[in-house]
Order: sequence, then C-alpha cells, then structure tokens
Amino acid sequence: QVQLVESGGGLVQPGGSLRLSCAASGSIFSVNTMRWYRQAPGKQRELVAAITSDHTTNYADSVKGRFTISRDNVKKTVYLQMNSLKPEDTAVYYCNADLQKFPWTAPNNYWGRGTQVTVSS
Repeated sequence: QVQLVESGGGLVQPGGSLRLSCAASGSIFSVNTMRWYRQAPGKQRELVAAITSDHTTNYADSVKGRFTISRDNVKKTVYLQMNSLKPEDTAVYYCNADLQKFPWTAPNNYWGRGTQVTVSS
C-alpha cells in the first residue's frame, strides 16, 4: 500500500524554525513532483512549495526566502525547512506527491494525513 507519512510538526515561537519530513512508502517505481500544502482554520488549502524529481522548486510568495523545500530521491522523502516562522504560518501541513507504482502506469496523486504547525508565543 502506497502512503505518505509526515512528521516534524509542533509548537514553535514566532521567529523560530521547524523542519517537516514526508516519506513515501510502499511499492513505488518512481516519485515525481512532491509538494507541501497547508490549510489554516477557515481557509482553503494552499500550495506552499513544490519540487520536481530534478530538484526544480517553486514557492508561494508568502514563504519565499523563509521556507526551503528539498528531497532525497533515494529515501523517497521530501523536506520543508521553515525559518522565521510567523503566527500566520499556523496550519495543518500536508504532503502531496505524484507517485508511479509501475513503469507502465501513469503516476497517481497521493496525500498524507497532515501535521499540525502552530506558531505562537
């Protein structure tokens, strides 16, 4: 069974840092684009950052210069280093990835269950 499992969330003070991880597991032939989304209470889920298999990245304007997405293709893991955190970064962070189970099938999109990040003094 293919799944994405996030870790690393928690409570941090404004200006602090957290590092999120998301590991893909199961029968996987390849991992294509990996993404981090977040959803704050009462708001729509938004794309935070994305990284392709060749490490091309893009970021939401609200996190540029503060967050860094990276990946380890061998470990099938994506990371989100979050620095200079603000209260408005408080949300549930979700991992999302396009995973290919077999070389002859198209990739499918998968979601993790999310990890809570709370920025508060």
